[in-house]
Amino acid sequence: MIDSHELFPSNLIIKEHIIEVILLILLSAGVYVGWNIGANDTANCIGTSVGCGLLSYKKAIIIVAVFTILGALLQGEHVMKTIGKGIVREDFNYTAIIIALVCSGLFVTLATFFRIPTSTSQAVVGGVFGIGLAMGADIDYSKIAIIVQSWLICPVLVLAMAFVLLQVLDRVLRRVHVSALLIQNALGWLTILASCYVAYSMGANNAGNAVGPIANLGIVHPQLLLLIGGIAIAIGAITYGRKVAETVGKGITPLDLKAALIAQFSAAAGMHLFSYLGIPVSTSSAIVGAVVGVGLVKGTKAIRKKTIGIILLGWILTPSLAATTSFSLYRIASWWMG
Repeated sequence: MIDSHELFPSNLIIKEHIIEVILLILLSAGVYVGWNIGANDTANCIGTSVGCGLLSYKKAIIIVAVFTILGALLQGEHVMKTIGKGIVREDFNYTAIIIALVCSGLFVTLATFFRIPTSTSQAVVGGVFGIGLAMGADIDYSKIAIIVQSWLICPVLVLAMAFVLLQVLDRVLRRVHVSALLIQNALGWLTILASCYVAYSMGANNAGNAVGPIANLGIVHPQLLLLIGGIAIAIGAITYGRKVAETVGKGITPLDLKAALIAQFSAAAGMHLFSYLGIPVSTSSAIVGAVVGVGLVKGTKAIRKKTIGIILLGWILTPSLAATTSFSLYRIASWWMG
């Protein structure tokens, strides 16, 4: 007589298959967010270098891919913990995580399509916050306040840093008696190193945005999640990062080699600081603040105010719409599933 267990899989096997499918959907949503980070935030790493003519886009994109993955693996864990359980203290269910990630990614996709450098960090925090409200979960409002304050402090900090450093660099170069060619070569290499630093800082601060909600579940090793997040960012940079790069590199203010170097270094230093503190900040706000800072050295007339206005509007709408949409969709999903 044939045992029925030999003809039909056990409930345990069926459940395992269901979990595998759900995990695949979750990882796909995380990859989608990571792709959006790469597509939108690549500009923050190389927009200035490409804009001033130092690097071709193809060479610059290789830098982004390599150093983003390194940043994600070596220092991405701090922000991943904040996104995972630092904002909402309770565990998310599968539906909540998928909705939070997809809603966050959607608005960044729209911004990228319209060549607007927006904040994936703000989108993800908004999405997670909206889900937390919809669930009636225990939200750490003090952590939310710190994150929002950092969104305001970071661009101002790097703006001031870039403004001061460019003037210091100008004075130093005027007193150095070497050939102009040697100075140009040195500035070129330093700017390339600054691009590497920005890409590293982007991976350290933003990979956690893509996979933090999934880390909340504790079913995938954190380093594997960070590797997936870093690779997804790299793919986004390679496949769709060019549009926003042109806005950052040329749309805010004209950049020469010195300005590109200072803008990238200032933005990277600011992001690195907040990554170490585990606070997800906007890579876009950092580089835009830095570019405005170097532009102010030439005077306010050098700044294209219309472009700045569009970018600021994107920063306000992205977290607001992500939070509202994720809240609404989760409530609808909960009602539909009974």
